[in-house]
Amino acid sequence: MTLDVLRRPGLAERQARAAVAVLFFTNGALFANLLPRYPQIKADLGIGNAAYGLAVAAFPAGAVVAGLAAGVLVRRLGSARAAVASTLLTAAGILVAGLSQSVVLFAMALFLAGAMDAFTDVAQNAHGLRVQRRYGRSIINSFHAIWSIGAVTGGAMAAGAIALDLPLGVHLLISGVLFGIAACVALRFCLPGPDTEPAEGTEAKEAKETNEGSREKASAGGGRSVMTSRTRYVLAALVLIATAGTLVEDAGNSWAALYLSDSLNASAALAASGFIALVGAQFVGRILGDRLVDRFGQRAVARAGGFIAAAGMGLALAVPTVPGTILGFAAAGFGVATLVPAAMHEADELPGLKPGSGLTIVSWLMRLGFLLSPPIVGLVADEAGLRLGLLVVPLAGALVVVLAGVLGARKRRPASSEGQESAAAR
Repeated sequence: MTLDVLRRPGLAERQARAAVAVLFFTNGALFANLLPRYPQIKADLGIGNAAYGLAVAAFPAGAVVAGLAAGVLVRRLGSARAAVASTLLTAAGILVAGLSQSVVLFAMALFLAGAMDAFTDVAQNAHGLRVQRRYGRSIINSFHAIWSIGAVTGGAMAAGAIALDLPLGVHLLISGVLFGIAACVALRFCLPGPDTEPAEGTEAKEAKETNEGSREKASAGGGRSVMTSRTRYVLAALVLIATAGTLVEDAGNSWAALYLSDSLNASAALAASGFIALVGAQFVGRILGDRLVDRFGQRAVARAGGFIAAAGMGLALAVPTVPGTILGFAAAGFGVATLVPAAMHEADELPGLKPGSGLTIVSWLMRLGFLLSPPIVGLVADEAGLRLGLLVVPLAGALVVVLAGVLGARKRRPASSEGQESAAAR
């Protein structure tokens, strides 16, 4: 079938896109304000690497436990309200974690924050996809890029607070109030009505029918999911690819500042640069990702990214220096930039699954990377040093190189003013 030129989004759609961008920004910034403070918290609590790894694993543990309940919350409150409510509770959990005087309370607060973050993640992506349907073209990667901007901003705020010797409680309170207010303001401009409303406009409906046609055929006849062995294999590979991306992200979240400060004797403010470099490069990769995928295909982009992450961080660990390690974390962030969005998109297109089922499975299971990585790295670090524990990053990159074949060789281009002739020809 041919596709018409997509209509220009109206004011409501543009405002809703900006509102979702704010939600992604606040989600990235909130937790990033806590991460560079981890070395200080670890020192204040007087715990070793293994105990620290187990404690920070409480955040992804909360996300894994609560992840499957996110859909219920979204259906009851609506995606926008669910995203804002869980954002406020995430901020509260982070504040309590920063003020904790015991490792048990620290872990419990992180568990709460992780559970709420899982709700936020599902809800803001659900609303972003709803806005995307109104646009009739892909915009979801731009939201993930905005998340990276938020993470860089949060990390920079934390580095500034450390440099100014701002008390941890004051710093996290300011962060929570600031981004909580931003999320509440964004709610006013989100799309109204139920999340199940159909896309508006003939062109948007046609685009949706084209993208979901294979899934509708596969699930026809009572809406039952019928998975082949090939579908199961591809879904498992997509989970591993997404998990590899989260493993690399967690290395920056949980260990970058600690490795730079303890193993390489960097100052506390400079140690925060490892995390900032990773998420900053990840942002650049996501900004460039759509064009690279359109030109070379997701498979080639993922393989190249896996190689960059493996080679960059591998070299940084082989020749440990502060500048080289910061560049290594940057290479890792750039390399995995498109992995999670790509895995989610491919999973959502798998035949034999109900719409949204593949996305839900990948989104939930990939959080196991955040859950398993901290304690494993911590145990290795206590036995053989954190430098060896961070080998998880190049290994994750190598895994992506091996499994990238399940991704599309070339991304389907949406109809646009540049592609009208080719669309009409089809």
